[in-house]
Amino acid sequence: MSNICDVTGAKPSFGNAVSHSHRRTRRRWNPNIQRRRFRLADGRTIRLNVSTTGLRIIDRDGIDAVVARLRARGVKI
Repeated sequence: MSNICDVTGAKPSFGNAVSHSHRRTRRRWNPNIQRRRFRLADGRTIRLNVSTTGLRIIDRDGIDAVVARLRARGVKI
């Protein structure tokens, strides 16, 4: 599964893990991506990879408004 949110575009970020002795090794922080099904107003069901922030945006604005923004951005749904 992709680690990119369909709503917010959140991706893994990269940095250093710093040990007690201050040795630095590369690591990554993954967003909390979940695969969810949503039912649109016209009865169709879509699946999206959304982060928890994306879920809050969908709760706030509604799935139809979010899908309209995705289509305006050029995402095929």
